[in-house]
Amino acid sequence: MTEQLRQKLKLCRLPGIQESYERITQEAREKGWSLNQYFEALLDEEIVNRENHRFNRLLKQAKFPTQKTMDQFNFGQAPYIKKAEIMELYTCQFIENNTNVIFLGSPGTGKTHITIALGIEACRQGRSVAFYTAANLGNTLLEMQEERKLNKFMDKLKKVDLLIIDELGYVKISNSTSQLMFQVFSERYEKGSILVNTNLEFAEWASIFHDDRMTSAILDRLIHNSKIFTFNGESYRYRAQKASQQKNT
Repeated sequence: MTEQLRQKLKLCRLPGIQESYERITQEAREKGWSLNQYFEALLDEEIVNRENHRFNRLLKQAKFPTQKTMDQFNFGQAPYIKKAEIMELYTCQFIENNTNVIFLGSPGTGKTHITIALGIEACRQGRSVAFYTAANLGNTLLEMQEERKLNKFMDKLKKVDLLIIDELGYVKISNSTSQLMFQVFSERYEKGSILVNTNLEFAEWASIFHDDRMTSAILDRLIHNSKIFTFNGESYRYRAQKASQQKNT
């Protein structure tokens, strides 16, 4: 590649073609591609490059605590959920439909693993995701309010395609935090999907938000147009660890 061509590709912001130019050119010569085949191959490389950069950017913005894939989840160790129903979520059509998803169940049953896998797939499909534990989200809301940046932060939460709230009910939140959380649910109502993981039944949610009326209002907004999955059974982590130990003995 000549320096002149390199500068033109840089000017046109075509890093994918710039990176793959020598390889694709050599392959085109060896296989006798037509000009159309050669040009299309260069464009394919540019498209893949841009998709990878977009995925990495969205992944970074989502702030997942770790990376999990659906292939890593052993559904045989989680008989309390149906793989077909989870894989339907994996298409991310629920995000397109502004549908909420609620995972109810005991700790260790795989809720967070599946949630992260769904969030990563959403990023792969070009959708924006924000991941928070309930405690972290509550603390951030209070911090933004104190710094007079709450409106800007609320706008950010409102615009993401999928808002994930993990570990709802694990830590008690204050009355002021409850009111801010209610605002989050209200502003995303029928405008964007929320995925919530909780270890509490709906009847126990008043213990989180302290106020029966506010709890009812939150549940009303969250449950409407939602998919609810129950993770009731022996700890998935315990089963997986036990199976691994048996395999190694």
